[in-house]
Amino acid sequence: MSKEKQLKSIGRLLEIMDDLREKCPWDKKQTFESLKSLTIEETYELVDAISENNIEEIKNELGDLLLHVIFYSRIASESNKFDISDVANSISKKLIFRHPHIYKEVEEINESEVKLNWEKLKLKDGRESILEGVPKSLPSILKSMRIQQKVSNVGFDWKDESQVKNKILEELKELSNELKTGNLKKIENEFGDLIFSVINFGRYIGINPDSALEKTNKKFIKKFKILENKMKSENKNIQNSSLTDLNKYWDLVKEKY
Repeated sequence: MSKEKQLKSIGRLLEIMDDLREKCPWDKKQTFESLKSLTIEETYELVDAISENNIEEIKNELGDLLLHVIFYSRIASESNKFDISDVANSISKKLIFRHPHIYKEVEEINESEVKLNWEKLKLKDGRESILEGVPKSLPSILKSMRIQQKVSNVGFDWKDESQVKNKILEELKELSNELKTGNLKKIENEFGDLIFSVINFGRYIGINPDSALEKTNKKFIKKFKILENKMKSENKNIQNSSLTDLNKYWDLVKEKY
């Protein structure tokens, strides 16, 4: 599709948003606050579509998120705070500023240098810490990943894989020591340190910890449902079964799947 047609499609969506905001009772009532949870929901629906590699649904969910961007912009425009053109200009300005190797006469740089330069430019842009841009409401696993990615971009990283693995073993030992004391606050702290180290190991070896965990969640759900169906087919009640019986069925499921 040509750029002219793309812009026409965006323009049509802007006109529809205007109509909805002026004529639809539900749309007229919406605010930044009321839309916030819906935006989070739509984001997770997009993530699900990407995880399932469902191209049609990815397209649809991107449309839902685009609607939210336009919705927020329309609400803001009603009190002359900003509109969709301000939003587009803001991100365009930011991208140009943070890509001097593209938009200025700067020598070519590789991917790691781009990341380092990106963090330096953010600090020039008024931030006091490279970690300021990590959203406070980000889910904890994703937040840990972003923290670790950002500090590694400026060289704060492990020298080799063995160091990261040793850190996990160190944290596991510290957790084991605190378990003996029974101090729940210290146990929680050490458990958090252990999870943080495992997430860091995933990042270091090129594995997305959040994606890996979600795949394991799905795998477990699938196997457990098979276990439930197998027990039902043999007239076994899962709630009245002993752990020994459950483990026996679980081992059978693992062997086949």
